[in-house]
Parts: sequence; structure tokens; C-alpha cells
Amino acid sequence: MPDLNNMSLLSFNDWTLRIRESTHQALRLMLLIHGHTGDENSMWVFARGMPDHYWMVAPRAPDSAESGGYSWHPPQTGNYDQLSLETLESAAQALIRLVDEYSASAKIDASTFDVMGFSQGAALSSVLAFLYPQRIRKPALLAGFVPAGLEELVTQRPLEGKQFFVAHGTKDETVSVDRARASIALLEQAGAHVTYCEDEVGHKVSVTCLRALQKFFAD
Repeated sequence: MPDLNNMSLLSFNDWTLRIRESTHQALRLMLLIHGHTGDENSMWVFARGMPDHYWMVAPRAPDSAESGGYSWHPPQTGNYDQLSLETLESAAQALIRLVDEYSASAKIDASTFDVMGFSQGAALSSVLAFLYPQRIRKPALLAGFVPAGLEELVTQRPLEGKQFFVAHGTKDETVSVDRARASIALLEQAGAHVTYCEDEVGHKVSVTCLRALQKFFAD
């Protein structure tokens, strides 16, 4: 289990990153993507229990959120869950560049990497997987959804054989459980194999689903 007290805060190419390094010989990079109004510290509650071979990188989103914290897209009107490929594509491209530049600087292999996102970060994680399936090994979508605009890609089955983890609460009032279930259907239509954990909680991840998440990333 990684020692989450042994983390560093780093400024790197205009990004603010919270990093947990690994000395494991077979290390793997995991990108932690926070939700709307979060920051580089928000995702570490989910990182507890992850295997020690993970070199974990948690970036702060570049845009300020209207109600404080940070966001993966500029301020916009409309419902939060109406995010689309159009609003998140530039953030996905920026994250791929960040992973490439940071991994080169740290001299670690990130030709493929795992990603875990919460809420808006989960939506962005799904965009990464659809646009860069050759780069993303295992994605985890926590209390999130697959945004609109990916329908044409779904028919091309870019996620063929890819393992996904999805966790959602039946009492989630931010992103409805129906939206999560519809997102699972899209992932499966795109070829993904989905491990789904649903529990009677709100916009959060239950203890049961946290255990399932740890099992998903145990390899």
C-alpha cells in the first residue's frame, strides 16, 4: 500500500501536481482526475489501498470553477451533467501532453497508463479512453458518466476488450444512477468489459465499492 503521507507537491510546465512516486521495478503510472470544484488533493481518498507499484499523478485542473476550486472546462451555463466531448476534448489532449512530458522528465514508462476519475473527472476519463484507447489500460469512472458526442466513436468499438470499473450511488442527485447505467451500455457497445458497483449512497463512493475498486486495480 502506498504511503500517502509521502507525497510531493510539484509545479511542472504550468501544472500543479500532487505526486506519489514508486520505487517498484514494474511500476505503472496512474492518473487521478478530480471532479468539478476539486483540486490536486481531492482524489487521494480513493488512492488508499492501491498497490505500491503505482506512480500516482494528480493534476489540478487548469480552469477556475464558478463556486470555487477548479474545473476541466471554462465556466459554462446549463446543467452540470450536460458536459460533452466538445467541452472536454481540449482537456483530454492537455492531459495526454502532460503525461508524456512528465513521464519523460521523471524517466518512467507511460506508454500505457491507468486512470481514475471522480464525477467530472470520470467523464473526462471516459473521453481519454475513447480518444486514446491505445494509451489507457484500465479506466475507473467514479460517480460519473460518459458525456455526449461520443456516439460515432461508439460504433467503431474503440474500447474492444478494455476493462472498465464504474461505481455509482442510487441516491446520487448530481449525476443520476440512470445516467450511469446508460453510460455502461455505451461503454459495452464500444467493446468494453465493465465491472459495476452500485450502492445506496449519494454523490460519493461507498466502502463496498472502494473495496471493489482496489480489487480492480490489484494486478
